[in-house]
Amino acid sequence: MLQITCPWCGPRDDNEFHYGGEAHISRPLDAGKLSDAEWAEYLFLKQNPKGPFTERWSHSAGCRRWFNVVRNTATDEIIETYPMGELPKSPEGIKAYEENWRRDSAAEQNAKAGASGK
Repeated sequence: MLQITCPWCGPRDDNEFHYGGEAHISRPLDAGKLSDAEWAEYLFLKQNPKGPFTERWSHSAGCRRWFNVVRNTATDEIIETYPMGELPKSPEGIKAYEENWRRDSAAEQNAKAGASGK
């Protein structure tokens, strides 16, 4: 059985958690400015790497809080867990975060521009 360390509750069996998809994805604030192809990219094109990957998880049978996980998708090894709103601290997590191609997508740029008021 896989053990996941909740940042608030500590190590627990994986059956207490639910997967929530890719971490650090920002919803476009003005989706009307995106083309259909850009909107489809945001909705449907997800990163699927072999190796370290940043994911969102919920401790649904515990504290019910959301947090992020850096997990090696090839081995299922949990490299690190950290609260939402923070960035990974491990070298593998930092690399996975920085190399995510979605950072340069039109949807991400739209979200950043909206958040900064541009």
